[in-house]
Amino acid sequence: MVHALVTILTFQLAGEVLSRGLGLPVPGPVVGLVLLVGAMRLRPALAEWLRPVAQGVLGHLSLFFVPAGVGIIGHLPLLREHGVALLAAILGSTVLALVAGALAFTLVARLTGQEER
Repeated sequence: MVHALVTILTFQLAGEVLSRGLGLPVPGPVVGLVLLVGAMRLRPALAEWLRPVAQGVLGHLSLFFVPAGVGIIGHLPLLREHGVALLAAILGSTVLALVAGALAFTLVARLTGQEER
């Protein structure tokens, strides 16, 4: 189990090194995750080997929200100052994402001939 966790963290480290070393606009953990998915596609046995650890981590996913909560409390003055703008940006981007998803769904339905008549 420890070896599987070290493997996951090694991919995250590799992603961080690549992201910072190449100056990519993508966070290192995302690059590491893409590398890990690629490795699992090349070697399906890796996915099965990592599955118990991944399920264990996902089972305790709520622990990952603790640092975010601490960050929010630590930056309360900043939130008081820019809270309304942040709320507007979050709500606006959510509405835009929903509209974009609906439009994309409609376009794909038309292109594939699946639209309701």
